[in-house]
Amino acid sequence: MDELDTALLALLQEDSRLTNKDLAARLHVAQSTCLERIRRLTNRGILRGQHADVDLRKIGRGTQAIVAVQLRPPDRTVIESFQAFVANLPEVLSYFVMSGGDDFLLHIAVADNDQLSAFILDRLTQRREIVHVRTSVIFSHVRRSVVLPLSGSDT
Repeated sequence: MDELDTALLALLQEDSRLTNKDLAARLHVAQSTCLERIRRLTNRGILRGQHADVDLRKIGRGTQAIVAVQLRPPDRTVIESFQAFVANLPEVLSYFVMSGGDDFLLHIAVADNDQLSAFILDRLTQRREIVHVRTSVIFSHVRRSVVLPLSGSDT
């Protein structure tokens, strides 16, 4: 990736609705150059789509938490089965499969503490393979809107 690719990534992450014409004008390149660069970034899997940023509070999911889960036995079958389970839970925004003390970290969003409690007690801990759950309520979630390659990275 060169400076033009990096600049394109930054602009598209700031506003994915920018047209090719707008991008080319902001970067002072021909529209054909801009379009070709976007195609290459897409074909390389660097650009993977456009996403809407949703205000969770405004859709009734203002309580967020990180739920750390330990499973036993920690084998492939158990991990894959649990992963398939959490992938279909509507409360789960994202999840991480981990090494170390916790096997999974779940980022969940629900309406309130009652729903959080019900999710943990009625849905999650009913799974036999879970041996420990630790829940941390999120007070504030800040996500970088623009992520660029680190200098010296080989992309």
